[in-house]
Amino acid sequence: MGSPLRILHAVVNMNRGGAETLLMNIYRHIDRSKVQFDFLTCKEGVFDEEIRSLGGNIHRIPHITEVGHNGYLKALDQFFRSNASYKVVHSHMDKMSGLVLRAARRANIDVRIAHSHNTRSEGGFATRIYKWYAGTYVRAAATHYVACSNAAARWLFGDKEKSALILQNGISCEQFAFSEEVRTEMRRELGISEECLVVGHVGRFAQQKNHDQLIDIFNQLQQREQGSVLLLVGDGPLRVTIEQKVKDLRLEHKVKFLGIRSDIDRLLQAFDVFVFPSHHEGLPVTLIEAQGAGLPCVISNHISDEVDMGIGLIDFFSLKQEEVGVNQIIEAAKKKSRVIPSGALALKGYDIKQTALQATALYLSQFEVTNENANRVYAHV
Repeated sequence: MGSPLRILHAVVNMNRGGAETLLMNIYRHIDRSKVQFDFLTCKEGVFDEEIRSLGGNIHRIPHITEVGHNGYLKALDQFFRSNASYKVVHSHMDKMSGLVLRAARRANIDVRIAHSHNTRSEGGFATRIYKWYAGTYVRAAATHYVACSNAAARWLFGDKEKSALILQNGISCEQFAFSEEVRTEMRRELGISEECLVVGHVGRFAQQKNHDQLIDIFNQLQQREQGSVLLLVGDGPLRVTIEQKVKDLRLEHKVKFLGIRSDIDRLLQAFDVFVFPSHHEGLPVTLIEAQGAGLPCVISNHISDEVDMGIGLIDFFSLKQEEVGVNQIIEAAKKKSRVIPSGALALKGYDIKQTALQATALYLSQFEVTNENANRVYAHV
């Protein structure tokens, strides 16, 4: 057998974000004798050591904030000229993928995949304008379009959305299945009694995730359910601001900041309700994981209804109606059974084994597949 096909994934870093978590889930489950992953990054990430242990290479170029527009384009061009042996480049940088894939095209790399994981750009006005500019190159520079949801495809690819392959954000269903034993262990570790109503959230502390309003919602919940606590998993630029808001509302003993964790599957067992008030999302892996754990989810109606696995665990609410959200949390917490129907996620295509097969098919049929027939070719996988 020859060497595996090496796929170059372009990301900012390999930390525990949604796209990066999906990438690692796929990487762990693909047949690495056929397909291997390498990564083009700008910063170190928590998954770097595992990537190398699985046989992957990690390349670094400067981040655009360090070298500016011209310096970043130069770094991309230099990298791809020096690494033109890659046959497939798969970019996960949303609109910034336009610049990455344009440089790959100039280096005559045959297969250039743009992957949409979101439905809106992050950052301030100037940042979003720049990302819009970068995004104008996506459709011309990409040979294949991939997205986590129809909404994400529509946002990045516009009138080409129907050409996109929808690659589901699959998870390891067995890993997240509810366990009463794990629930007891985690609550003991966290110092939380069994009677306590535990509201949980997993997400980066950034404007998109809307922690500010999450604290307001929990503050209202606390006035009605004084035995409740809020567990916040993650880190990010707005964490200090949110910590200060918690202090201002005198909720320090009710809100726990758990930081970045590698045991999300176990933490979810300790939650009673997962609350996710994002302003925008592609299709969050964490909401698939939560449903895999049989966990009721109260989420913003800005999130695509494609996230609902049809097993009665998703309740949408308007961010303009916080009291409705509070009522839904209280009702959701009354659900007793955490056991979901066998194969429920797999039936929707969200088992990671299916996702890994679908990704492998995309890569190995690289020269036969175009955007126009992608979904037809992969429909049987």
